[in-house]
Amino acid sequence: MASTHIHHPEVPGKFSANTPVGGSDNVNNAKSDHPVIAPGDIAIGVVIGRASEYFDFFVYAIASVLVFPTIFFPFEQRLEGTLYSFTIFAFAFLARPFGTMLFMAIQKKLGREVKLTLALFLLGLSTAGIAFLPTYEHLGFTAIVLLSVLRIGQGLALGGSWDGLPSLLALNVPKNKRGWYAMLGQLGAPVGFIVAGLVFAYLIGNLSSDDFLEWGWRYPFYVAFAINVVALFARLRLVASEEYASLLAERELEPTSVVEIARTQGRNLIIGALAALASYALFHLVSVFPLSWISLYSMRSMSDFLMVQVFGAVLMMVGIVLSGPIADRFGRRTTLGALAVLIAVLSGFVPTLINGGDTGQDIFILVGFALLGLSYGQAAGAVTANFPSKYRYTGAALTSDLAWLVGAGFAPLVALGLSAHFGLAYVSIYLLSGAVCSLAALSVNRALDIR
Repeated sequence: MASTHIHHPEVPGKFSANTPVGGSDNVNNAKSDHPVIAPGDIAIGVVIGRASEYFDFFVYAIASVLVFPTIFFPFEQRLEGTLYSFTIFAFAFLARPFGTMLFMAIQKKLGREVKLTLALFLLGLSTAGIAFLPTYEHLGFTAIVLLSVLRIGQGLALGGSWDGLPSLLALNVPKNKRGWYAMLGQLGAPVGFIVAGLVFAYLIGNLSSDDFLEWGWRYPFYVAFAINVVALFARLRLVASEEYASLLAERELEPTSVVEIARTQGRNLIIGALAALASYALFHLVSVFPLSWISLYSMRSMSDFLMVQVFGAVLMMVGIVLSGPIADRFGRRTTLGALAVLIAVLSGFVPTLINGGDTGQDIFILVGFALLGLSYGQAAGAVTANFPSKYRYTGAALTSDLAWLVGAGFAPLVALGLSAHFGLAYVSIYLLSGAVCSLAALSVNRALDIR
């Protein structure tokens, strides 16, 4: 459970519901009889929540390459089956903004705890449902329909799982530590990939191909369901406490009308979604797309390649941690801009590296994950920094949804489709376009100039 502390003016790094925005910079003004909450307590909740969501995310992503083309689209060639699988993969990103709006309405009527419980219950039900799905061989086209419905359920649930803790953290940390605290929640991505990658690598390496496709692939989805249950209780113990509820209310982190958000904050929604587009585009181009390319056009062992990606995710974790002090030293806008330039440079080497055998592919994966960590570590701040506190709760959720949809949702489908039919140079163009959009958004986004 989140810890609380009796306030002492000389103790840094804690804040109360009466602490002005800006965190411990103004901590001496807080009332001494009000419970004080350490930013680290919120950060733990953010990391737990994001790690569980990303594990679900990557379990589905890996299965969409290694499993679903074979068991749900056996009537198609492997390439076409993978493209169909990636189309269903994208459904979650299309559904996510609608999930945000639906569950915001639920929160207004029934409260944050009910909303979070329903969202994570839907996520667990959808994930477990995939584990029990009959294949095309047993159920025909209905199996594909059910997979699509469950994938949409995952997207709706991810939209509804927004708990406001990242925004609360952003509003209540010391001014010179905003980059550091912004990156903490992003650690959930590499943690989720590492666990998912290790589970699949173990199953592929220790089961026959028939056993893996018959029943082995289902186990990661069972694990994802169990992790969701643990994460649900961990997050509820945070957001349901009186101290956190008071602090969320004090910072005006409550749902606001989507119509009002679009009318008054439309520009910030667009800028926030585009500012981190380079990160979101790269996200799937080093995680999901290479798996599909290797499975289709290489003789490499998939378990060995997954282990290379797992090591890349370790580098991503290091990059995320380093992004905090770098952003605090040079500013988030400068950091994201510099990384967008480096991602643009990497885009020019995509064909050479992916066609460069095992060594070239490994370089692309490791360099790509390292750059992703440095950039993605500050992506959360990019999508929330522009909003006044009144609009931050809903605005941050919708901006994140749009960034995922535009930058990452269709990335595996587009990258594989273009590269298979026209060549890997088109993957370079796709990644370069994301970097250019980020630089354009950052050029007008003065709110990210933090130090």
